[in-house]
Amino acid sequence: MTTTVLLAGATGDLGQRIARELLRDTTDDVRLRVLTRPGSTGATTLFADDDRVEVTRASYTDVPALTDAARGADVVVSAVSGTRAVIVDAQRALLKAAVAAGVPRFVPSDYSADYRSIPPGSNRNFELRREFAADVDAAPIRATSVLNGMFTDLLTGDAPLVLFDRKRVLFWSSADQVLDFTTKDDVAHVVARVALDPEAPRVVEVAGDRVTARQVARTMSELTGTSFKPQWAGTTGTLSAMAAVMRRTSKGDDTFPAWQGMQYFVNMFSGDAQLRHVDNDRYGPARWTTVRDVLATRTGAAPRSSVSTPA
Repeated sequence: MTTTVLLAGATGDLGQRIARELLRDTTDDVRLRVLTRPGSTGATTLFADDDRVEVTRASYTDVPALTDAARGADVVVSAVSGTRAVIVDAQRALLKAAVAAGVPRFVPSDYSADYRSIPPGSNRNFELRREFAADVDAAPIRATSVLNGMFTDLLTGDAPLVLFDRKRVLFWSSADQVLDFTTKDDVAHVVARVALDPEAPRVVEVAGDRVTARQVARTMSELTGTSFKPQWAGTTGTLSAMAAVMRRTSKGDDTFPAWQGMQYFVNMFSGDAQLRHVDNDRYGPARWTTVRDVLATRTGAAPRSSVSTPA
């Protein structure tokens, strides 16, 4: 049986990984339909050599064209990224088109920590996802949200949690707060499996690893042979206040400004966005990539070969 997947955001970082995972498993007969904007050539360039991929063009402001693009699909998977114009407005149009086209399933672009119980005003990007989730729940379509904590990849890039030069690992309020991490590749694997499962539940929670700042410091010490220590950076309340000030004085509408990263850490270290119902067995890879694996790549150390078993 052939499963036709309409993938929005396929040219983005995570979208490309999801596309790769959907096409990787030859045991499933997958037809991938990639949605791209009129005039864009990125999708054609990326997928021109694969006859299982169809590139279809429609603007998110053109619901009839979106409906035509979605017609015949078994599931719409969104991997778009942005602020309100994308996460709420564009996805609303995509959801409306999916319903109008009779698509039975929809996977929204969540791929984050648990935004459902965070305090109002504490995280712009999470609240946009929560706002759109209300539309999804009200729509006559079966939906699945994938929640995965923070992307582990960010630990060696944009997330200033590990201070490699200063040999410190920052924390706010508590060094023993459990933090959820999953790599982008592992998230893409899960999303692909969800897309191909018509019985997928409303929410799938996964975590490639669950560690504390204290454990991250211990891991860095083991990997480098140099002592890394947890460094208290203040309370989550203080960090939240700093983020609010930066937000008020910032210009533009970037998806991930510095204050947004601060809000993410507030929700993680307060425990408000912690995953409570992690189920790694149903859709997970044979081996989850751990925090240690990612940090080992950054430090040049050998990753541990044992399989991580998140709590």
